[in-house]
Amino acid sequence: MRNTLGAHEVLEIHEVLNDAVNGINQFHLYEPHVQGDDLRNILSHQLNFMQLEYNMLIDLVGSPGRLTEYSHRGRSEPIYGLDQPPQYYPKAALMQLKDQDIAAGMLNCHKSSAIRKMTSALECAAPQMREALIQGAKNCADQAYELFLFMNKRGYYQIPYLSNQDAILGQYEPAPTNVSPIY
Repeated sequence: MRNTLGAHEVLEIHEVLNDAVNGINQFHLYEPHVQGDDLRNILSHQLNFMQLEYNMLIDLVGSPGRLTEYSHRGRSEPIYGLDQPPQYYPKAALMQLKDQDIAAGMLNCHKSSAIRKMTSALECAAPQMREALIQGAKNCADQAYELFLFMNKRGYYQIPYLSNQDAILGQYEPAPTNVSPIY
């Protein structure tokens, strides 16, 4: 049974599929330049998942179904604070790329894809396609977080800490729960 999709849904899904193809191609471009085994394993695992997810989305366009959920290996807690962040700049040649550059490119690919998939889900009327796109956005967010943790652990993506964060966020109070409706 083929999914019935509106014109805007077809165009949104076209954009998601095009983005997926570009992301897969981008990861293939990175493959020969990865230096560390940890990043090579992440890239391989994520690339395989991206291809699986792309194929499942293609299948879903033809018939109702559901996308799988991404699961990254190895969990760690982020490290907060700045500690002599490394210099980051555009490279003059492809051969100058380091793992920091590749991980940052992979991270940005997932961030962009998450936005594209969620935006498309918000425009989708077909329930199965909408759920698949939402799951796809979550998968991208989970892959981005895996890369963030990799980068954070190596000092490539440091998290500045605001000393007055409690004062900034502490100014908010819970909303009242026993509010009468206004008519």
